[in-house]
Amino acid sequence: MPQLPTTQATLAQLDAKLIDCRACPRLVNWREQVAASGKRAYAGQQYWARPVPGWGDPQASIVILGLAPAAHGGNRTGRIFTGDRSGDFLFAALHRVGLARLPTSAHAEDGQQLHGVRMMAAVRCAPPANKPSPLERDTCAGWLDAELALLRPRLRVVVALGAFAWRAGLSALARQGIDIPRPRPRFAHAAQVQLGPVTQLASYHPSQQNTFTGVLTPSMLDQVLTTARALATVCLPPAP
Repeated sequence: MPQLPTTQATLAQLDAKLIDCRACPRLVNWREQVAASGKRAYAGQQYWARPVPGWGDPQASIVILGLAPAAHGGNRTGRIFTGDRSGDFLFAALHRVGLARLPTSAHAEDGQQLHGVRMMAAVRCAPPANKPSPLERDTCAGWLDAELALLRPRLRVVVALGAFAWRAGLSALARQGIDIPRPRPRFAHAAQVQLGPVTQLASYHPSQQNTFTGVLTPSMLDQVLTTARALATVCLPPAP
């Protein structure tokens, strides 16, 4: 992994370092292979095909943590949870509870804006079959740590989407010096654990496998995000 910026770096400086990362050969090969082959629905589009940085409010008190960019979503558009069905489901919910300006996130220049929220992934490159290896997870952890450190003064809530993100969030907060209970809290939808000044919440991941089968419904995700909003202490726009 390239040397991370110092703790005095800005989010923009961190992102500039991140997008040049080529530390995981399998992930580099996969993200570029996907971009080269493309998908019929996106014929003629130039894929981002690089690590996908965090995105959202630089003064966020809420972090939404996912697993990794989707091969034809963030890996194509260059913005986390943008341009795929999971993102469509998530942004619609964020808009309903007053945390996003628009109900959709189609591309990086669509005018979308998050209110008090920043999105990021535990692994920053699209992995084959959405399954990064333990080594890839650990290699990428420094980027998550650096981003959380920059947000730490205002950070109040981490919303983990899925069990992988739940575990990654607990580990990252532990590396920030926050005490984590033993045994570690287990993942379950709507699970909530207080970790010093930060609350970690859990939701099933808004994957098609979960949303098409009713494992995760709009009202279930709205409930988690509404709780996150209530726990956040920054000034947010009035709820709709």
